[in-house]
Amino acid sequence: MTRPLSHPRAHDITVAAILHALADPVRAAIVRELAKAPHGLNCTQLTAKLGLDLPKSSCSQHYRILREAGLIACERRGVELFSRVRAEDLAARFPGLLRSILASYDREPAQERARAG
Repeated sequence: MTRPLSHPRAHDITVAAILHALADPVRAAIVRELAKAPHGLNCTQLTAKLGLDLPKSSCSQHYRILREAGLIACERRGVELFSRVRAEDLAARFPGLLRSILASYDREPAQERARAG
């Protein structure tokens, strides 16, 4: 028997938890990729899309932090665990926050190149 996954209620999600979870570039990349997949992705699909070679334990740890922060919802489908961004809950609680953070990550490399050049 697998243990149930806990997710915070929408009104329990905090900005501090979101910022902490997204402070890690790998987790930010995971959320950016999941945001493009409304039906969710499993760890194998996600790491392949990102070109990451993460051990399953590391992937699980990142997913746990994102889930506990309220950024993603995870669902078991057979032996696989699929995750998706809780876009509606996040938009209702903090309009534009996630979109702004992810857009900033997308712009960051271009800004660094411009400063260096």
